[in-house]
Amino acid sequence: MDDLIKAIHTTPIIDNHAHPLLTPTAQSKYPLLSITTEAHGDAMRATTSSLSHIRAVNQLSYVLGCPPTWEDVVKAIDIEKAKPHHVWQRRCLEGIETILVDDGLDGGDEVYDYSWHDKLVRSECKRIVRIEKLAEEIIDALLKQPDIEPEDVFGALRDAFEIAIQTAIDDPEVVGFKSVICYRTGLDILPLVSSSAVRDSFVDYIAGLQDAGVTEFKRVDGMPLNSYLVNKAAQLISLSPKHKKPLQFHTGLGDNDITLTRSSPSHLQGFIRRYPTVPIVLLHASYPWTKEAGYLASVYENVYADIGEVFPFVSREGQEKVVREILELCPTEKILWSTDGHWFPETYLLAVVQVREALEVVLTDYVQSETLTVAQAVRAIEDIFFKTSNDLYNLHIPFKPLVNSTIPLPVRSATRSDEDALTSFLNEYTSTKFLRLQYLDYTSTPRVRIIPVKKALSLLDNSPHLSIGITKASLGLLQNDTVIPGAGAIGEYRLQADLSSLRPGPYEGYAFVQGEFHESDGSIADLCPRSLLRRTIVESKSQNLEFLVGFEIEIVFMSRSEDGALQTLSNSGGHAWSSSRALHGNKMLDMLHQIYDSLAVSGIYLEQWHPEAALGQYEFVLPPLPPLQAADALLHAREIVNTVVAGYSMRATLYPKPFSDMAGTASHIHISISSPDGDKKEVYEPFYAGILKHLQAIIAFTYSSPSSYDRMADSCWAGGRWVAWGTQNRETALRKIEDSHFEIKVVDGLANVYFALAAIIAAGTQGVNDKLDLILGDCLKDPAQLSDDEKKALGVKDMLPKDLESALQALGEDEELIKMMGKDLVVRYIKVKKAEIDLLNGMRAPDRKHWIMERY
Repeated sequence: MDDLIKAIHTTPIIDNHAHPLLTPTAQSKYPLLSITTEAHGDAMRATTSSLSHIRAVNQLSYVLGCPPTWEDVVKAIDIEKAKPHHVWQRRCLEGIETILVDDGLDGGDEVYDYSWHDKLVRSECKRIVRIEKLAEEIIDALLKQPDIEPEDVFGALRDAFEIAIQTAIDDPEVVGFKSVICYRTGLDILPLVSSSAVRDSFVDYIAGLQDAGVTEFKRVDGMPLNSYLVNKAAQLISLSPKHKKPLQFHTGLGDNDITLTRSSPSHLQGFIRRYPTVPIVLLHASYPWTKEAGYLASVYENVYADIGEVFPFVSREGQEKVVREILELCPTEKILWSTDGHWFPETYLLAVVQVREALEVVLTDYVQSETLTVAQAVRAIEDIFFKTSNDLYNLHIPFKPLVNSTIPLPVRSATRSDEDALTSFLNEYTSTKFLRLQYLDYTSTPRVRIIPVKKALSLLDNSPHLSIGITKASLGLLQNDTVIPGAGAIGEYRLQADLSSLRPGPYEGYAFVQGEFHESDGSIADLCPRSLLRRTIVESKSQNLEFLVGFEIEIVFMSRSEDGALQTLSNSGGHAWSSSRALHGNKMLDMLHQIYDSLAVSGIYLEQWHPEAALGQYEFVLPPLPPLQAADALLHAREIVNTVVAGYSMRATLYPKPFSDMAGTASHIHISISSPDGDKKEVYEPFYAGILKHLQAIIAFTYSSPSSYDRMADSCWAGGRWVAWGTQNRETALRKIEDSHFEIKVVDGLANVYFALAAIIAAGTQGVNDKLDLILGDCLKDPAQLSDDEKKALGVKDMLPKDLESALQALGEDEELIKMMGKDLVVRYIKVKKAEIDLLNGMRAPDRKHWIMERY
């Protein structure tokens, strides 16, 4: 099932019908409230009580991190729109490969040109020509000619219209046509009528306009001309020797300008038969006539069903019903999808989020009921989102799955209710009795609440989200539960499960899920570590930066004496880096096998593992994942390793330097820029320049314990003590591997991974925004062994902080990084760390080491 869910959220979308966004000066002319309704004027006032509006508010508030009220959403959108480089528009259009833009809805001076939208999507946008708009522009131009006779208007229109349609057929930027005859005379289109029959009524009409002094023509409406234009366009398309461009029809759902009874696509049956070689697309799910659309697409080779616009105009249940109804008859290779996005970027965002929700619910249900296999359901997704449109419109776009999930909402909890997501998980993992709702605090202590499954389901009976109350002091605790000054007993967060992170383990009967902190009004808490990383990822995505992150878990296994004291792993005398000696013994092999199997059950598939250099030290290499999923997987993997090892009466520790005369223990981060052009120097060099610029402050997050600095040393493969980078140089803080693939070496297992990754990605993204030059040279030897002249030539001059106090000082002085991370969060982090330093300074060195090793 995971393969299906992944396909739903990583298949790029060809939006086969949408409209341009408004320019900033035109936005105030149109109500934002229209994003979930076809109502206009006074009828729009009641929209706020509709299910579609309420749902949109909840989803937008989550994305924006604001309280779930319309007023707060509007304010938050205004803040986002003020950001440079179209950050918000890009964010709203995430996951869309290209848009086929019908630019005939609005005046050209109020909206962006279709090609402007290229900057928001992966592939160039194309045009859909609205045939009525084409005719109206021709008539309008003719009426402005002085002394033109009505008869001449018709003759000139006929000739100019045919030329314009033929020009569009030949234009590679135009991939299709659209008719809104549904709004004008309905879909019962008259058969092809003679020019003379059309001319008589049209000439009378034009004469009346001229007599009234009208010189601006707005609308072809209610005349035989409407049918004539549609027939003529279809006729010309059918005669084209090239690929025949599709003709889209508005069907069903529309504003009150439509006559609903004439909007059913069944009225088009005669037209469909007349033009069997013209591809016909029935837009907008033909709602409420979806079954009719499915029937027509299934029995006529040239008919296709689009299931757009109902997202987000129809309720969640209604959307799921539309998907089920279209699939009753229609083959998936005859189905395509569109946002019908218009004016406001939020219409695109909501449509994409909600269609993925509906398809996940419906298709996972079909798989569970064995109506479809997973492979068949994945094909349906690829057909609907990409392949049908790619073939139909002759786009020739290579199919390239998205690297990351396309929405900033938790995948399962956004795409279905938490109750549905949890129930689906429990159906798959039937032995699950308890949920471990966990979070990583400011000392990088994993903390957890155990919730019996029965209680979790009962909580979801009364709430859309699985959450529990938790004291605000939880983000101000030290490892011994001391509360730092400024964090006290007053106030409560909601710790909300993100069910996209739900995995079985770390023990039979348990499942763990990461939590995020929310305020009582539902907004995201500013101090939440995981939410910080989520926001940072979204900001980077808006700059067209996406990443793959892979972690190396270095960990030391230690034995326990009879009195419980930790000691060097027994039978490890011949242990060495990659030595087969360290893989001898049934007990060790059984434990390693159990670790691998337990990780695999949890969906974490190791790429390799091997003995490391210190006694009892092993490295487990995790697969590359998008940053948030990678961080979650790291924490889940560590919990599994710790749990399995404890069952063998051992202790697994992340302590940075367990043995003073042996290699230390790190948590190296591999990161590559996976978005298009990420492997170009002009992208990745500024990214890593940004990290190096702020590295002295970032160290406060990556070396977050006083004991971290025991590992910081030159000439021991630990990343050294210098701000430097080098190609395949393990003595530099940043090791370049190939193109944008770098390794961050100056990080250990005591770091809060959400903070560390957020700081690294934020600093790198800012480097790209600022177009920073990578002024440091490629260091191809140990920086500590460089001569003064060599250091000067490479620009190597700054050293990393020598201890946590110095790192915290560097962080406090880095105003740019503080702004990226959030001032309140950084202030809290520094307070916690200073209190931790005071706590540890009160211990003798051997006691301090033992105290930390028992906790990490």
